[in-house]
Amino acid sequence: MHFDLNKSLEILERTPLVLEAMLSGLSEEWIRSNEGPETWSPYDVIGHLIYGEKTDWIPRMEIILSQKADRSFQPFDRFAQLAENTNKTLTQLLEDFKTLRKQNIEQLRSKNLTQDDFALTGKHPAFGEVTLAQLLSTWAVHDLNHISQISRVMAKQYKDEVGPWFEYLGILKK
Repeated sequence: MHFDLNKSLEILERTPLVLEAMLSGLSEEWIRSNEGPETWSPYDVIGHLIYGEKTDWIPRMEIILSQKADRSFQPFDRFAQLAENTNKTLTQLLEDFKTLRKQNIEQLRSKNLTQDDFALTGKHPAFGEVTLAQLLSTWAVHDLNHISQISRVMAKQYKDEVGPWFEYLGILKK
């Protein structure tokens, strides 16, 4: 599939609802458990998504669209959520994420982007030159990646409980 903004928006608009349906009302064990040292729980992942909504996707889009001489992106702190959200409940995080995502999608739509805009570039600190189409594609895939991660982390909580079915549950082998 080639990049299409409307197809990307299909994912971006649904992610907050998917995560809310998946995680709301679950016990702390489900939302705070991880896969071991230096891994993230579902709670941590939601915090990471919030931080990205604040500092990554739209700010980087704006840098690309500015067409200033220096279109370098600021490095993204992939672990900022570990310190930022310690006093919030999962319900609060899900609401924050839903609100921020709605605002960001509204801002994205307000740009009335053209095919020419999608070819504009910015400079990623690790990858170098990237296009707006690549950034927006990555945003959608980033959501899907973290939905998958949350599913994997949760599934692994029962890894030892599934007995012989382990052989048929690929999610437990990752």
